[in-house]
Amino acid sequence: MNKISSYIEKILGSLSTDIGIDLGTANTLVYVRGKGIVQNEPTIVAFNKKTGQLVAVGSEAKTMQGRTPTHIEVVRPLQNGVISDFEVTEEMLAYLIAKVRMGTSTIIAPRVLIGVPSGITSVEMRAARDAAKNAGAREVYLIEEPIAAAIGAKLPIHRPQGSMIIDIGGGTTDIAVISLSGIVTAKNLRVAGDRLNQDIMTYIRDQFKVLVGDRTAEDTKIALASVEEHGESKEIIVRGRDVVTGLPREVVITDSDVREAIMGSINAIVEATRDVIERTPPEVLADVMQRGITLSGGGALIPGVPKLLESVLGLSVIVVPDPLRAVVRGIGMVLENLENYEELLIENEGELFPQS
Repeated sequence: MNKISSYIEKILGSLSTDIGIDLGTANTLVYVRGKGIVQNEPTIVAFNKKTGQLVAVGSEAKTMQGRTPTHIEVVRPLQNGVISDFEVTEEMLAYLIAKVRMGTSTIIAPRVLIGVPSGITSVEMRAARDAAKNAGAREVYLIEEPIAAAIGAKLPIHRPQGSMIIDIGGGTTDIAVISLSGIVTAKNLRVAGDRLNQDIMTYIRDQFKVLVGDRTAEDTKIALASVEEHGESKEIIVRGRDVVTGLPREVVITDSDVREAIMGSINAIVEATRDVIERTPPEVLADVMQRGITLSGGGALIPGVPKLLESVLGLSVIVVPDPLRAVVRGIGMVLENLENYEELLIENEGELFPQS
């Protein structure tokens, strides 16, 4: 980087707002350089099918889910951690970027850093980058979510020392062993929060002959999900449509019902973690044995998950503080000092500071 390029970039930086986005299947969090986390919204968009106009984004759109007239559609533009509806994602990012820039004096389009699941394809990377570019970003950079989560958890990823992290998000579970700023072994599993919702919906349909929606399943998961028995049983009333009669019906769901529903998916995450450990070089694994496994993401909040991992794998498991924000915290730390983290970014559009 020469002095002219550095000077130009400093001028552009002072005239723009750098934005970090944890573009999750369930929730999207936005970090602004110098300000911190400024937005945390469900990754849901409502739009008018007649006019093509955006009706609502985030929490407002979520309240409309399952309650809209035929001309308004509520969609989740990301599935399994990647973009499934490019145009809607672009509209959502444009809305979020415009909301961040509103009221600021910046005149230059922002640089945007986006967290993506590990192991996604080049096509999926391009979709994320193009969506942000079309939404108004000046430059777009991508970082793998397990790397961002490890940075957010303050793991020493730059050192020649193995660190292991499991990030159980909404669409994917990222399992990675990291050393010297790179991933040694990893696995991206499309089994996470959304799959647990589906498990609960299927269980209620099969066992109680009642159909419930995704939002009801998620509320049930939040209220009752666990992988260990408690002294006192918990239960909630769930309302849906009777499969046989087609009429509304309510049933009582207990924590043991939810536990039975989700254990298959939880065990799949445990087995995937075991597979990553088995593929980890012995010297790096020795470091992991000493340090333990770091757990982040919404799945870390399910009671009993850390204890189950410890009992099966024989390693200590530490849940990061505020696990839902570990990825966006890491994205923010990178965004505050991009030039020092350039080696961690993937699929960059050229250099951070081009040579002239």
